Amino acid sequence: MRADRLLSLILLLQNRGRMTASELATELEVSVRTVYRDVEALGAAGVPVCADRGPEGGYRLMDGYRTRLTGLTDTEAGSLFLAGMPGPARDLGLGAALASAQLKVQAALPAELAGQARRVQERFHLDAPAWFREADPVPCLEAVAAAVWEQRVLRVHYRRWRGEVRREVRPLGLVLKGGIWYLVGLADETVRTYRVSRLLAVEGTGEVFDRPAGFDLAAHWEESSRRLEVALRQGVARLRISPRAQRLLPMHFGAAGAQALREAGAPDEDGWVEVELTVEGEAVAVGDLLRLGAEAEVLGPPDLRRAVVAAVAALAGRYQGLENFREVHSAGGTDRPGERQVPS
Repeated sequence: MRADRLLSLILLLQNRGRMTASELATELEVSVRTVYRDVEALGAAGVPVCADRGPEGGYRLMDGYRTRLTGLTDTEAGSLFLAGMPGPARDLGLGAALASAQLKVQAALPAELAGQARRVQERFHLDAPAWFREADPVPCLEAVAAAVWEQRVLRVHYRRWRGEVRREVRPLGLVLKGGIWYLVGLADETVRTYRVSRLLAVEGTGEVFDRPAGFDLAAHWEESSRRLEVALRQGVARLRISPRAQRLLPMHFGAAGAQALREAGAPDEDGWVEVELTVEGEAVAVGDLLRLGAEAEVLGPPDLRRAVVAAVAALAGRYQGLENFREVHSAGGTDRPGERQVPS
């Protein structure tokens, strides 16, 4: 372990130039005192590490010195597919391996290509999770990832919507979708998908399994996602929506909202248009459509319109003081939906 750290220290200085002990300690995830000891060890081994004093000082390699000891370990090589995603790499327990692998790759590149790689790293960053969503706690992720890698059967305790289940799963792969980790695995001769944050416990059985011949994780995920979308969005709602709702529709309903806008009718004199939007079952559709507030009117189907009317009536009945609210408006308050009265 220390040998790996010493090599990483050399590669950091080789790739980045002068660095302070504090900067090295942060990169290597050790104490500053450990950095001092490692620099002394490198000097004793003949590696020309120079120490420059003063405010602009730090450690650097003697001009012209380069190492070619850049062989990747199996773990480092396997972590490279997560380059550009340091957060997910840490979730999988590969953060240190990825950092080490990237240093070794940079050190092996010609100077021009190494500079280009650094520029890309400085200018592009992938942030997987969606806005305004806390990351799922995934305490079982490392154990699941190890089982995926080693092809070992897991005994899982899983929380579903309809209750908890216990199964033996042959883990085939992990998928990161919108900041959420999913396990794709074979259970009861069926390929199933499990949200990793809902795994209450995992335990290895000690059994090693063979992956199904020809199984393609990416192709399976794309096809299963398409089937899920089709299964969920079986209804069509006819809406009349305001210009503001037209801007909100793709944000709230994704591709279905964008398609509805492309096929919208001509706007009326106030800019409102009629659209047909694919929606999920009635209970889900009502909640989704209410997010548009007064900026949308459900025209049909009749059952969906009645369900929305019932939900709006229930909301109105739940709030008290509606007469006071009307009095404030009649006294000169705002009548624009969504605006608050600000006390003077």
